[in-house]
Amino acid sequence: MRAVLGVVVLVLLVGLPGPAHGARVEPVGAWPLDPEPEVVRGFEPPPGPWAAGHRGVDMAGRPGQAVRAALPGTVGFVGSIGGKPVVTVLHGGRRTTYEPVVASVVRGRTVAAGDVLGRLTATDSHCFPAACLHWGLIRGTGDGQEYLDPLTLVGSGPVRLLPLWRDEPATRRVPWTPPLERWRRPVDWLA
Repeated sequence: MRAVLGVVVLVLLVGLPGPAHGARVEPVGAWPLDPEPEVVRGFEPPPGPWAAGHRGVDMAGRPGQAVRAALPGTVGFVGSIGGKPVVTVLHGGRRTTYEPVVASVVRGRTVAAGDVLGRLTATDSHCFPAACLHWGLIRGTGDGQEYLDPLTLVGSGPVRLLPLWRDEPATRRVPWTPPLERWRRPVDWLA
């Protein structure tokens, strides 16, 4: 029993496999909006590379609110994509995207987690007339890129349940009896 418990603790300390490709749980980053925002639309990965889906999360904000880097990295893109102002930060083999953000940084600048990248605008928001930040996380490039849930960077996102290991059953199992039988023998089914 102690050996099994020790393995479970070690797995929790080292990291659990992620939902895809056996990846470790992502490191904890910073929320891109402060205070911690309400998520108004979650991550809905597409079934295929060109299929419909929501490749990030939308978080409620206010026009002019500071948008911050979730992880340390290098600003890789500042500009417009599809008419929306976008900032992208590179983190090794991953990148985070922030839109609609009027940038206060330039391409090539090194940023720390929590550094201001720019200001949120409402005019190009997914939530117009309200303002919301569309935040994305991508691993890889080109045809090999994979969209991931950015909430995993801040300790949110999908829940992973661990199996419960035991040497012995917790309680004695009582066989199921139909409801009518229970009323006829109430003492039996309570035991």
